[in-house]
Amino acid sequence: MDISVSSPVTAPVDNLSRWQRRDTQWVISLFGTAVGAGILFLPINLGLGGIWPLLLVAVLAGPMTYLAHLGLTRFVLSSSRPGADFTEVAEEHFGVVSGRLISVLYFLSIFPILLIYGVGLTNTVESFMVNQLGMAMPPRVLLSGVLVFLMVAVMLAGEKAMLRAFAFMVYPLAAILAALSFYLIPQWQWPAGSDLQGLDFAKTVWLALPVTVFAFSHAAALSGFANVQQRHYGDGAGEKSRQILQRTSLMLVGFVLFFVFSCVLALSPEQLAIAKAQNVSVLSYLANVTDNPVIVTLGPLIAFIAITSSFLGHFLGARASLQNLLAKQGLSSDRADKVGIAFMFFAIWGAAVVNPSILGLMEVLSGPVIAMILFIMPVVAIYKVPAMAHLKRHRLANGFILLTGTLSVSALLFSLLR
Repeated sequence: MDISVSSPVTAPVDNLSRWQRRDTQWVISLFGTAVGAGILFLPINLGLGGIWPLLLVAVLAGPMTYLAHLGLTRFVLSSSRPGADFTEVAEEHFGVVSGRLISVLYFLSIFPILLIYGVGLTNTVESFMVNQLGMAMPPRVLLSGVLVFLMVAVMLAGEKAMLRAFAFMVYPLAAILAALSFYLIPQWQWPAGSDLQGLDFAKTVWLALPVTVFAFSHAAALSGFANVQQRHYGDGAGEKSRQILQRTSLMLVGFVLFFVFSCVLALSPEQLAIAKAQNVSVLSYLANVTDNPVIVTLGPLIAFIAITSSFLGHFLGARASLQNLLAKQGLSSDRADKVGIAFMFFAIWGAAVVNPSILGLMEVLSGPVIAMILFIMPVVAIYKVPAMAHLKRHRLANGFILLTGTLSVSALLFSLLR
């Protein structure tokens, strides 16, 4: 995501109807933030549930993605202080205590994603070294430490230049993933034994919602995104944000679902189960079981680029959020930043060494917490915050987002209790 800041300016109203280069850059940036480990593991999770639950999730994914991200953006824009970040807006609307609790949840909605990326990147590189290069398995503690250190080092080298460079990765990443999706079409087969009925069908869709929320989320970029639109378009920021988010959602959902369906129809349920047991992405699994040199070479490379680029976007959001929280505890801004970076480095490294189930992290931790911030909290704000009261008229959209968010969080409780 490109979070470059321009001088404050109130754009003429007619500018809102003109699509500009910076708007396209934001679509690509938000798309790049979302396309990471989620898309690479989504075929495994949804495919194991059968084709019919996948079809229903495909129908729900579009409105879930668009309406939820639009709601959170409107929440950030509702502040009486232009340029306020998420933490400041939460404290303004809900008070200091509740606002800080929401800010902690916001951090927790991003931070587990970094843990997932640390695990996913280590497993992707390890799988490539062993299966494609024929090397001996390196010590995991060393490999994961080097990889996490390099990602954090690149992050600290220069944020704006780094983000612009990684934004350019989205184009070849999208093109290659689309090409792979088309390449798998001749191998499509209708999955056998995919006729779920009644409670089994509903339960499968229910438990798939947290991972779906995670896979399409670009919430980490929305606070900066909203502030930049406000600087460019003034009072028209809400409408321009809606236009950008609408196009982002169409691109993201269409692209991701084509990739997911292509992988699910090309692989058997047994193969998807093996990939889940190995804790590797669907691309790494394809590279391990196919003799095609294109997939063998590009599969792990795509996984590496997707995870790394999305890691950097989410690291920015987590870093700013944690720095703000620590600064409110009395630390100077500079010290809070250093302490936050050190904490995140060792936490990500530790997760990569332990190697927990990536899908388990998505289902049990990250997805539901994202759902609370992205789905539930903005709807609650509509009925509590005067500046958002005009959105009460969208009852159907508000009810849909509140319902899907609540179902995602309840899936967490079920997963913990079973």
